[in-house]
Amino acid sequence: MFNKPIRKRYVLLKLGSFITVAVLLSCVLGFFWFATNLPEEVTNDTEAADVIVVLTGGSDRINTGLDLLELGTAKKLFISGVYKGVEVQELLRLSQRAPKNLECCVKLGYQADDTRGNALESQNWIEEEGYSSLRLVTAAYHMPRSLLEFRNAMPNIKILPHPVFPQHVKQKDWWLWPGSMTLILSEYVKFLMAHVRIWLEDLQAILIG
Repeated sequence: MFNKPIRKRYVLLKLGSFITVAVLLSCVLGFFWFATNLPEEVTNDTEAADVIVVLTGGSDRINTGLDLLELGTAKKLFISGVYKGVEVQELLRLSQRAPKNLECCVKLGYQADDTRGNALESQNWIEEEGYSSLRLVTAAYHMPRSLLEFRNAMPNIKILPHPVFPQHVKQKDWWLWPGSMTLILSEYVKFLMAHVRIWLEDLQAILIG
């Protein structure tokens, strides 16, 4: 028969083991939910917005943003996270577009180096311009975290997600492709970390305020 100190340690050990298993199981199930609920198509490609916001990270994103601008789905195109030194004319030429037709409507942001930075950089520009809606262009696997950051930064701005689908990311059968599985898993971890950071920021604001 256990004495009280040993019994207490045993109960705490069992409780700790149960909590650890529960957390790990939640993370695994959460990852499968995340991977299987990534956007598979653009669901609102005809709805107009004030501005198109493209997050750098692939030529498909920029070309999609330029296509949308040429189609007249927004007044302006803001590209966030551009390398310093790259100008609008150069970017348009690399994308095989005529600078004279689009240069007036494209704005580049150079300050962001991560998704949170993209959201804050875009927020500053959108507030300066007085816009109230945006179409967000980024890769499908990156869209959940991007929406989380943008909605946190701009709760009063209407955001229309416009995912693009890089050919190298095998989103449909991701578990069969180690590279795609690693990419999506990494994005899931970043998504969770962003949730935790935002929750802590909100908690701090409540405690201070």
